[in-house]
Amino acid sequence: MIATLYEPFRHWSENGSVYLLSDLHFGDPDCQKMDPDWVRPEEQVKIINELVHRGDTFICLGDVGDPKYVPMIRASKKVLILGNHDARGAYKEVFDEVYGGPVFVAEKILLSHEPVCGLSWCLNIHGHDHSGWVTFPEECRHLNLAANVCGYIPVSLGKLIKDGILSGIDDIHRQTIDKRI
Repeated sequence: MIATLYEPFRHWSENGSVYLLSDLHFGDPDCQKMDPDWVRPEEQVKIINELVHRGDTFICLGDVGDPKYVPMIRASKKVLILGNHDARGAYKEVFDEVYGGPVFVAEKILLSHEPVCGLSWCLNIHGHDHSGWVTFPEECRHLNLAANVCGYIPVSLGKLIKDGILSGIDDIHRQTIDKRI
């Protein structure tokens, strides 16, 4: 159980781990043009299923592509944060939860498709940027999980937290108190 998640999202970790990945673009021919080494949908599903198992939650941070591949992912719960290539309503049948925009899932964790700047009091986990080279102001904390940027390997949210990714981020309440005149 990831206790730091807000109560409405704790069910994601009740029976397993929570994995994150973005920009699967299953079956999107434009991805081959952008990157000739783009992994085919069947191979992506295989890579995902090497880590994600029944009981786990798989969160796609947008740009799914062809929904026919989503049921092949072993996770018990599948969550989608819509991306700029995702049609609203097209994924209701294959995802358990669909969110239309950025979601604060914990005091210091914002999940989104596109990067969000100006939030020094949280970690923004996102995708959208396929180059991996976008730079952000120093006070912004970002983790880009676009599939091609992170080797198509989903990342464990619990492991990120345990490994200290949130250390050094003062929450908004602490920042407000410390900046008091």
